[in-house]
Amino acid sequence: MRNVQQILDQKGHRIVSAAPTDSVRDVISLMAENNVAAVLIMKGNELVGISTERDYARKVILLGRNSADTPVSDIMTSPVLCVSPGDTAQRCMSLMTEKKCRHLPVRDNGQVLGMVSIGDLVKAVIEDQQQEIQALQQYISS
Repeated sequence: MRNVQQILDQKGHRIVSAAPTDSVRDVISLMAENNVAAVLIMKGNELVGISTERDYARKVILLGRNSADTPVSDIMTSPVLCVSPGDTAQRCMSLMTEKKCRHLPVRDNGQVLGMVSIGDLVKAVIEDQQQEIQALQQYISS
């Protein structure tokens, strides 16, 4: 089973981030521009929160807030649940299920290395299973 480092190495370490003072509207625009559903909220190099489409729907739209006037710090999720590069895809999926989240920032020694989504993890698990099936089929055939 793959670990988070291997998944990041395959998908890339790109980090989409915003400042806590940025407006929710700017953060939603950033999500759209980058085709992502979550943005890390950073103060310099420090991870202070995460903002997701779910946060927007529940904490802005449903509460009738103005996204242009609301700083993302008002709706972000904090503290942020993070994983380390050595964690397995299985552990990450268990955490996501337990905590009901879809994105996990990856940190090592306090430094943010990237982020994995439920889609990244499912893709990795499927690829691992396909490789295992092929190996078993070759074993049976020989």
